[in-house]
Amino acid sequence: MPRGDVWLAAGALLVTLGLSVAAVRPGDRDLWPGGLAIIVVVTLALAVRRRHPAIVLAVAITAPQVYYPLGYPDGPVMFVSYIALFSAAVECRLIVSLSGVIAANAGFIIASVLWGDTVSDPDAPLDAQGLAALTLGLLVTVAAGQYIRGRRAQAEAAERRAAAAERDREQEARRRETQERLRIARELHDVLAHQISLINVQAGAALHRRDDPDRAYAALEAIKAASKETLRELRGVLGVLRQVDHDADPDGPDGRGGAGGSPVTPVPSLARVAELLSHTAASGLVVRRAGDLAAGAQQDAGDLAGLPAPVGLAGYRIVQEALTNAVRHSGAGEVTVEIRRTPGAVIVQVADDGNGTGNGAGDGTAVSGGGDGDGTGNGLRGMRERAAAVGGELTAGPGPGGGFRVWARLPLDPPPGDADGTRDRN
Repeated sequence: MPRGDVWLAAGALLVTLGLSVAAVRPGDRDLWPGGLAIIVVVTLALAVRRRHPAIVLAVAITAPQVYYPLGYPDGPVMFVSYIALFSAAVECRLIVSLSGVIAANAGFIIASVLWGDTVSDPDAPLDAQGLAALTLGLLVTVAAGQYIRGRRAQAEAAERRAAAAERDREQEARRRETQERLRIARELHDVLAHQISLINVQAGAALHRRDDPDRAYAALEAIKAASKETLRELRGVLGVLRQVDHDADPDGPDGRGGAGGSPVTPVPSLARVAELLSHTAASGLVVRRAGDLAAGAQQDAGDLAGLPAPVGLAGYRIVQEALTNAVRHSGAGEVTVEIRRTPGAVIVQVADDGNGTGNGAGDGTAVSGGGDGDGTGNGLRGMRERAAAVGGELTAGPGPGGGFRVWARLPLDPPPGDADGTRDRN
């Protein structure tokens, strides 16, 4: 039980007993033993007023209805009833404390009718004014207790809301951290997988053509170009990450912000897809261009450069991953890349003439075409995530005439999201 309630009970016992002894008048019944027992029981019950408020209220309401009619000294026993009633109003529903008020009034009325005000004066009339004052005092006590109960309930509700808000903030922070890790992982996968696949193919070609210096030299030149492009794109990714640090801490240790003053490489977009196709063609894969990329098309890179940044980046990464899969897994000799800008969307299609495998053999074994066949499906999943992040759609599977085809529709008005095309998808 709370230590404060124990001290309250002890203090109430001493005060009630002391004032009752001081209030002894000629003709009063001796406190010992009955009056003392009533005082001890009703005051010590306050020690459990929070744990058992209804029981304590019942004891406190009953005690004065027995104490006063039996003619004991006019001590503050009724004051203990007010304390118990207040505690019940704070701890219990309103019906409990109102029941206590009704019981107190009914008890005093019955006692007055049966015994008069005291046993020593059985003919004394019922004091209507005293009963009204008693009722008013009890109701005021109930109102005060209910007010405290309401304020406490409001405070507890506010604490629960604050705790829930804190949990929501923590969950949101964890969710954003997870999203950021996935975004970085996807960017690194898209940057590294394509170029390293080209390097792998060209390195194999150089070894195979070591007896033909000219062709081996061409393969090494392609490796150099792919390596340079890999470094450039890695710098771009790291530059974006540093830019995030710069936004969070504009006063970096070097005085130039978190980015350290490093320039940020432009984010890849469909406007630069021609460079991507050229690098892929250097691996020996025949790359054909269709749609807006075809020779003589009315639309050109200038139109593709006007795309929203998330759409341009998503389209570029989808083409890049599809070409990577064609080089690594499908055993294709030719791939056709078609990009068409329509009034409401950009259509991207990459189709090869390989064995119809889009992302490894599925069991971790290699497939023809020089790929390593990790079988994880991360590439296809990443492409679908890219398309979904900008509100688009993507399908991938065997083409109608054989080979493997990736088709995506990316709306020109993507949902709000990050610069890399990610968005909140709860």
